[in-house]
Amino acid sequence: MTAPRVLVVDDDAAMRRFVARNLTARGMEVVTASNGLEALAVVEAEPLDLIILDIMMPQMDGLEACRRIRERSVMPIIVLTALAEKGDKVRILDQGADDCLVKPFYVDELLARVRSALRRVRWSEGVGTGTVLEYRDLRLDTVSLRATSSGDPIDLTRTELTMLRYFMENVGRTLQHADILQAVWGDGYADETQYVRIYVSRLRQKIERDPSDPEYLFTEHGLGYRFGS
Repeated sequence: MTAPRVLVVDDDAAMRRFVARNLTARGMEVVTASNGLEALAVVEAEPLDLIILDIMMPQMDGLEACRRIRERSVMPIIVLTALAEKGDKVRILDQGADDCLVKPFYVDELLARVRSALRRVRWSEGVGTGTVLEYRDLRLDTVSLRATSSGDPIDLTRTELTMLRYFMENVGRTLQHADILQAVWGDGYADETQYVRIYVSRLRQKIERDPSDPEYLFTEHGLGYRFGS
C-alpha cells in the first residue's frame, strides 16, 4: 500500500516539525505549508490523502483555507485550534472540516484521529468488487465511491460518503448517535454528538429535494436518525 501523503499547515514552525516528525515516524509522507495561501497552492499541485490545518495563521486563516479547499477537494481535513468553545467547533465543522482537535493535545490523540480519517479515505477496500447500494432514486457504488440521485452525480466528501453508506446499509433502522459516531469516525468520538448533527444536515442538503422536509433521512427525536421507511 502506498504511504499516505499528509499536508501539515501551521504558521508555528515548531508545531509543524512536531506533527510532521510524528507522522513520518509512522510511515507517512509529509508536505508542509505555513499559511492558508501556501496550503491552497500545495492542494492544487500535489496528490494528498489528508490535510491537518491550523486555524490562526497570517495571510489566510485556516477557516477560509478550509472553505476554499472543500470547494475543490473531498479529502479529509483535520483542524487544529486553540478555540475550545462548542460554538467554535461547530463553526469549524460548518466550513467543511471533518474533525477538530483542540490545542494542546496529546500526540496519541492526533495520531488516532489521523488513522480514523485515513480509514475513511480507504473505506472501500475489502468491500468487494461491484458492491452497489440502492434505495429509491439513490445509488452508491462502494468501489468507485460515486453516489447518484436519479442518475445525477452527488458531490460528497469521504466522510459524507461513509455516513451515507452506513445509513444505506441500515435502511429502516433507528441509529443512535453513538452508533453513527463509531461507524463513521471510529473510537474516541463518543462525546462528539454535534459531528453527527452537522454531517446529517450536510448530507440532507445534498441528497434531499427539500432538506427541511426529508424523504430519506429522518430524525427520530430523542433516539437518533433513520434512513428510509
